[in-house]
Amino acid sequence: MRLLDKYILKKFLTAFFFAVVLLVSVICVIDFTEKNDDFIQHNLGAWQIFSEYYVNLFPYFANLLSPITVFIAVVFVTAQLAARTEVVAILASGISFKRFLLPYVMGSAILGALTMAMTGWIIPLANKTRVAFEKAYIKNPYRFDARNVHFKIGPQSYVFMESYDNVNNVGYRFALETIDGTLLKRRLTAEAITWDSTKKAWHLTPQLVRTFRGEQETLQSLPARDTTLNLYPKDFASTYRLGETMTLPELNRYIQQKIDRGADDTQVYLSEKYERYAYPYAMFILTVIGVIMSARKSRAGVGGQIALGFVLAFVFIIFVILSRNFAAVGSLSPLLAAWVPNLVFTGIGLVLYRVVPR
Repeated sequence: MRLLDKYILKKFLTAFFFAVVLLVSVICVIDFTEKNDDFIQHNLGAWQIFSEYYVNLFPYFANLLSPITVFIAVVFVTAQLAARTEVVAILASGISFKRFLLPYVMGSAILGALTMAMTGWIIPLANKTRVAFEKAYIKNPYRFDARNVHFKIGPQSYVFMESYDNVNNVGYRFALETIDGTLLKRRLTAEAITWDSTKKAWHLTPQLVRTFRGEQETLQSLPARDTTLNLYPKDFASTYRLGETMTLPELNRYIQQKIDRGADDTQVYLSEKYERYAYPYAMFILTVIGVIMSARKSRAGVGGQIALGFVLAFVFIIFVILSRNFAAVGSLSPLLAAWVPNLVFTGIGLVLYRVVPR
């Protein structure tokens, strides 16, 4: 690594972390003013608010704004170099523009690796505490209000409940069906099913069992009893920001469990998974675009280039949000939705590389 590479890399990383601290601090202050009434209502102390909420909120916003902050940092550093004609001197010394990009690419690789570690393991652990805090003191108490719910709990086993009370962990109009292909083989019904937290088992009220063998049907009555099922109260708990609280291995296991159960809401979690892989590449492509756009002097000055950087970075965020929404409603595959913003901005970067004079 040359002295020039160290010089640019240091300025780039310094500007990035400064932008992160500045932007996220402002957002946290705004967030505090919005939620202060909730904190007062629950009589929360300053240390509890800080240690349980804002310490864990800071890395979440730092990662969320990383495309904006990396772009702003690149534009700010490169525009300053261009304004002082340092870029002209570098290129005039025989260094190619591709070689000039090297320290920026190294910086984006460092930030990309850091982002992958953060989104895969560190931020989810912080989100567990933050989301629990939000559900306890900011959000309204959760009530499971779905009706006529179905779960696949085994290769041929399906559970039905007309309703479920997540406060008392009681399900009503319960049915356990065994289906072989398209044929119903057995159906067990009970008026209620209750979770016993001490036994870690379900308690069934008296049951009626129907067994089907061809055209023959047999009935059997069973007394109240305890049983274990591949079903737990957490399956009816709040899913508020659930994907954000899972590390990458936990998220993969949860998605597989959803697929095994035939759930219809796997899109959200698949999008969360693929976005974690797509973000490091976004750091790289936005870095390259930022250098291309700001490597020459502009009449608008450094401020104008930074303003343009803000605009493009926010356009990227809008693409991410739109793609995520399309994936959530099933209009776009989660994998494609996660990579659409990167693919679009890769195309923009290639066009800029060819047409922008350097």
